[in-house]
Amino acid sequence: MPKINCIILDDEPLAVELLKKHASENENLNVLFATTEVFEAIDFLKNNKVEVIFTDIQMPELTGIQLMKILDKSQKFIVTTAYPNYALESFNFHVIDYLLKPITKERFDLAVKKYTELFAQQVTNSASYLFVKADGKQVKINFSDLIYVEGLKDYIRIHTKNEKIMVLETMKSFENKLPINFKRIHRSYIINLDFLTSIDGNSVYLNQKIIPIGETYRKDIKDFG
Repeated sequence: MPKINCIILDDEPLAVELLKKHASENENLNVLFATTEVFEAIDFLKNNKVEVIFTDIQMPELTGIQLMKILDKSQKFIVTTAYPNYALESFNFHVIDYLLKPITKERFDLAVKKYTELFAQQVTNSASYLFVKADGKQVKINFSDLIYVEGLKDYIRIHTKNEKIMVLETMKSFENKLPINFKRIHRSYIINLDFLTSIDGNSVYLNQKIIPIGETYRKDIKDFG
């Protein structure tokens, strides 16, 4: 199973370090980012695909509950807090587990195991396709046919080998459903790397289709280009 990409957010530096230590000792986790600043976490999440957010609840700038409200509704969380009284409210969101401080390695690992049991099999089973709702019906999209996705405000346009499909969904929400061979290269474009033929300056070529690379994504493109 591929590693679970996660970030860690807690306003206490010692808590961040402890969670990073627990995560580094768990073979299923890959920590992409760890911070004490909630707005740094939000900025990171704008441009990066994350499976799980480990978040505190009581933070000075935004609470964990407020964070859950403003992020994509498909985002999943593991709460880490010293306050048990927020448990019920937090489970209105995609909260996998609610960990009370001090958090032991055993309890931390149990939360990660809960995530893998809930979602690992689901990812395995749906790895070759997904369904989208378009024109009042469920349409099957094979990942092998999906060339790129174009963002159009509250809609996305899915470009496959044979057709274009308009779907009422956000780019971030759809990105979270895609396997690792798909790459966000612009705020309005996600491409299938299997169709990438060349990179030229600030553009990529998918056969004859030219797609711009967004400024904030250029470093990532250079890493694989």
